[in-house]
Amino acid sequence: MLLCQQKFSTDYTALLETLAHTDNLLLIQDLDGVCMPLVNDPLTRRLSPDYLRAAHALTPEFYVLTNGEHIGRRGINHLVDKALQQSGHGQYLPGLAAGGVQWQDHFGSVNHPGVSQAELDFLLSLAARFRTALQATLSSAPFDLAASDVTAILDAAILDNPVSPTININSCFSALQQDSDHIRRLQEATQSILMAALTEAEQQGLADSFFIHYAPNLGQGPDGERVKWATSADLGTTDFQFMLKGAVKEVGVLVILNRFYHRISGHYPLGADFNARQAPRDHSALLQLARDHFDPALMPRVVGVGDTLTSQPDPQHPATRLRGGSDRGFLSLVQALGEAFQSDNAVLFVDSSGGELTRPAIDPRRLASDPWQAAAGITDADDPLHLNFVFPGGYQQYTAFFCSLADKRAPSGE
Repeated sequence: MLLCQQKFSTDYTALLETLAHTDNLLLIQDLDGVCMPLVNDPLTRRLSPDYLRAAHALTPEFYVLTNGEHIGRRGINHLVDKALQQSGHGQYLPGLAAGGVQWQDHFGSVNHPGVSQAELDFLLSLAARFRTALQATLSSAPFDLAASDVTAILDAAILDNPVSPTININSCFSALQQDSDHIRRLQEATQSILMAALTEAEQQGLADSFFIHYAPNLGQGPDGERVKWATSADLGTTDFQFMLKGAVKEVGVLVILNRFYHRISGHYPLGADFNARQAPRDHSALLQLARDHFDPALMPRVVGVGDTLTSQPDPQHPATRLRGGSDRGFLSLVQALGEAFQSDNAVLFVDSSGGELTRPAIDPRRLASDPWQAAAGITDADDPLHLNFVFPGGYQQYTAFFCSLADKRAPSGE
């Protein structure tokens, strides 16, 4: 079967057989919401030991691509050690974190190609400042939260990631009684906190170093990513990430492919030092870069797996759709590479609405009869990104499939 021709398929048996017998395979996967549930407090996340063993068995055909980080108190490596009840095991998740600027191999060796010391120093200073600013916000009108509540919220909300410090407002929702008007005001205040950090970066000579990533979002606007404001039906943007420019997932696809080609050919098509900071940021330019440098005969079948996509009418122009989500860019590039290189790539979507966050869900009962309505809020009939296979059962359903795939391909990954 041609994977790229499928739409909203749940024929996992056919998908498994096709991938099991693919000679040249590259699996690029997001993490939160895909192999573990979305939660209000990132410190409560858990990874399955079976999933980690499967990921190790699929090495070197498997890489992660996430906006989270490998390292730090809230990093994925801490979750891996906890799941396996040891460290130094050589079973860390290889690939790119922090949107594409933090590389790690499966031994846990981490580096930040293309990132200056001045940028790293500035990023490391932000978590404390974010905490002070958010504390002042939550303690004053219109929120006026008790000091004990504020302290507990801050401990969960301020993500002291080394290269992508983040304010995650999930932990505020209970204290705000899920009130969408208050949540919108908090979103606006949080955006202002990060905008102030951008201004300070400019004053320190780092004007072209950073940007703000919103997750989920409504795609790109004239001033950057669009915030998805809270409504009574959807709480919208929850993560406000201060990130390095170039740290966008679609660029990470080419970084991973460059290393993948070196493994199978001994040659880096884009150069040994190619990194996300050097790459173009436009979809068409990234695709052309791939066309110009990657040998079609060596191009693998690329399977992209994500969970964060949005599609909704533009409030100002209802006939127009606003499409976004932090996985849209990289999944769109995976699809485009498949078309350009005729490699029959596939896009897999995992429904992450079953976690602690309010998100649009896939209705499995309507997939066959009315797939666009079944995936309302996620995609639409005119969406250029096609979801070839979907996992309405969430991360549990996907990780079971992933483990089955590892069992079938284990000999090539040992």
